[in-house]
Parts: sequence; structure tokens; C-alpha cells
Amino acid sequence: MRADAKRNHDRIVDVAREVFREQGYDASLDQIAKRAGVGAGTLYRHFPTRDALLDAMMQSWVDRVQVAVEKAVGHEGEPRDLLLLWFDEYIGLISSYRGGPAKITSAMGDPDSPIRTKCEVLRAATGRVISRLSDEKALRDGVDPLQVARLVGGVAAVADQAELDPGAVRPMLEVVADGLLR
Repeated sequence: MRADAKRNHDRIVDVAREVFREQGYDASLDQIAKRAGVGAGTLYRHFPTRDALLDAMMQSWVDRVQVAVEKAVGHEGEPRDLLLLWFDEYIGLISSYRGGPAKITSAMGDPDSPIRTKCEVLRAATGRVISRLSDEKALRDGVDPLQVARLVGGVAAVADQAELDPGAVRPMLEVVADGLLR
């Protein structure tokens, strides 16, 4: 990639983060191009779809997922505390932008989603937490990481849409955790 094209690419991604944080994932791509100081054609050459732009934005997010799962699986304490710690981390990871929880949760397990590979990182991280708790015989039989990710993502989507504060979300996560634990 030429240096000017790389600068445009990076500028578009940075501006998209700002705009999506302010307005949610449905913000106008034309507005992103304008704020980035490029034409709509330049934006669409780099990112032919909204999901392609989201995928580029999520690259640094993948690193944050890895840090969060290391923190969770390294947690010393009761299985319920570990599970709730992961749920809190998980919701924080998918709730950076308005509309994020629904977007990420609906892409999870969808083989046609352009952000699927990034979502798989999150599903795999959930799998690590589930594996650790399964090895400790702390979970009910048959707990599946994808289903857990969708369930916690659903709680996050409700919280996002209803603009609930963390204090209102925690009891829902406790119900989920209690349902998964032996």
C-alpha cells in the first residue's frame, strides 16, 4: 500500500472509531469520509462495506480480548467469581460502541459475517474460561462457549438498548452464572 493510501486508511479507521463511539454503528459512512478529509470513493475503495470498516476497527480490540481472557483464566477464587469477572470483561469488550453488543452477538457463529473472525476470537476466549471451569467440574454438563457468548451478548444488547447502568446489569449476569454453575 502506498504511503498516502495507508495514511487515508488509518485516518478513516481512527475517525470511524470516533463517529461510531458518538453515534453508534449505524452512523453515516459519508460523514466518516467527510470528517476524515477524504472522498466517499476513497472510503469505499478501502472499505467496500460497513462490515469491512468494522473489521478493520476491531483489530486492536482483538488484543484487548486476549488481555481480558488472560486476566480471567488467571483469576484465583471461586468459580462463580471467575465467571462473573469474565462476564463483566466480556460486556465491556462488546459495549465500546452503541449498537456493538447486538452487532457482535448477531455475527457470532455466522459464517458469512465479515467480522466473524474477530468474533471467533471472543468465542474462543469464552471457550478458555468455560474449559477452565469445566476442568474444575464447576459447570453443568454441556455448557457451550458459543451459547454462553450469545447469552451474555444478549444481556449486553438489552443493557445497551435500554441504556442500563452496570448496577442493573449485574443481577442479570448473576442469574446467568448461577444457571451455568453446578
